[in-house]
Amino acid sequence: MTTEAQIHADIEAIREKIPETQDLYREVCTILFFRYGITPTANKLYQYVRKGSMSAPAEALVKFWEDLREKSRVRIEHPDLPEAVKTAAGDLVASLWTQAQAAAQETLTAFRAEAQTVVLEAKTVKAAAETERDAALAQLNQAQQTIQAATERALQMERELAIEQAGKESLTAQLAAALRQHTSLENALAEARRDFADELEKLRQALQKSEERHEAGEKRALLEIDRERMNAAKVQKEMAQLRESQMEVAERHRNQIDLLQKELGAARQNAGVAEGTLQEMRAIYQQQTEQLQSLRTALSEGEAQRTVLEHDLMASREKVAILEKELQQLGSVPKVLAETAKPPRKSRKKVAD
Repeated sequence: MTTEAQIHADIEAIREKIPETQDLYREVCTILFFRYGITPTANKLYQYVRKGSMSAPAEALVKFWEDLREKSRVRIEHPDLPEAVKTAAGDLVASLWTQAQAAAQETLTAFRAEAQTVVLEAKTVKAAAETERDAALAQLNQAQQTIQAATERALQMERELAIEQAGKESLTAQLAAALRQHTSLENALAEARRDFADELEKLRQALQKSEERHEAGEKRALLEIDRERMNAAKVQKEMAQLRESQMEVAERHRNQIDLLQKELGAARQNAGVAEGTLQEMRAIYQQQTEQLQSLRTALSEGEAQRTVLEHDLMASREKVAILEKELQQLGSVPKVLAETAKPPRKSRKKVAD
């Protein structure tokens, strides 16, 4: 607890015991001056007590100093001494008392400072000891954990060692079996090599025979190739002759085609003339049709001309019949022209030949 807190605690302890304000202020002055070595002032008194007006702590402070001076004054009672000597002697003793009290107060202050220093050092040592204790406890816990982990690790290593020993024994057994299998495989390999040598010799003999057959076949193939070359040369000659004959036939065909094209042009010209004649006949027929229409119109105009118109109509119909016959005859003209445009069969046979 700090000094300030202790002062407040002491004041609160006497506050209930001393209800009077002046008495309370004087008691606080006594506590501050004699117990804590603090010179009391009006402001400090009011800050600690906070009771009454601001003049109350000042009056109490004046009364405190008067009482203190009165109590510290020494009176020397002697019947033979003059009053001045008595007063001087009393003042001297009072001065000595004051100086002694001041020295005692200084000693007390130094002692208090030293005590506080010792207390602080003790607290520091205590804190360091507690820190060391906590560190030691932490190290102890860590050491215990390390020991426990080491123990578990040792047990784990023992288990792993047992597993490794079992695995080693298994590997030893597997190695022995592998050695036996290796010996068996070497024997089988030696036998396979002997079989392979025999088969290789057989293959060499078969290969030699095959090479001989191949050489004979190659000779036969060369002879066949020569014969095929001769046949190919003969075929090429025949192909050349055939091409020449085909070219001659193609030339004859081209000449015949030119002749036929000329005949076709003449036939087309004749057909054009016939077409012109047909157009003229159609125009005449159209005129006759128009005349017939006009006659029919005139017939409707009066019954008086009916006989004449019927006679003309009959005549016109006869003319139409004649024209139709002529048209039919003209229609057969293109067929005749087409037949005349066809080449003679004898010439076609020659072309085909």
